[in-house]
Amino acid sequence: MVDFKVVVSDPRTGRAYNLELSEPGSGALIGKRIGEEVSGELLGLSGYTLRLTGGTDADGFPMRPDIPGQVRRRVLVAGGVGFRPTKRGLRRRKTFRGNEISPDIVQVNMVITGWGDTPLEEMLGADEGSKSDEA
Repeated sequence: MVDFKVVVSDPRTGRAYNLELSEPGSGALIGKRIGEEVSGELLGLSGYTLRLTGGTDADGFPMRPDIPGQVRRRVLVAGGVGFRPTKRGLRRRKTFRGNEISPDIVQVNMVITGWGDTPLEEMLGADEGSKSDEA
């Protein structure tokens, strides 16, 4: 049984929404690669288009767009996803996951590229602890 935690980011508002995707819809994401666009219907966001931007596996290793497949690899990196060097020229060998979603992935990150007619706040519900409610 494959369940995903999906983080959907809205670049217009700067907010991110955490959603759960369970078995019937989660199978549609397996095999998709970073950069591909999917319909928001998978998450119940009708009219929206989402682009896959990354994710992490069960052990916390991030997906990297330049590693093909579903494998886990140790790569010598000088920057980019998963490593920020503190000095110029610093390189480090780190473990990353490939760019294809597999059943080992736990969290999937997406960004909205096409908006629907209904705002996300109405579809997903507003936060109960937001500052606008307190004022």
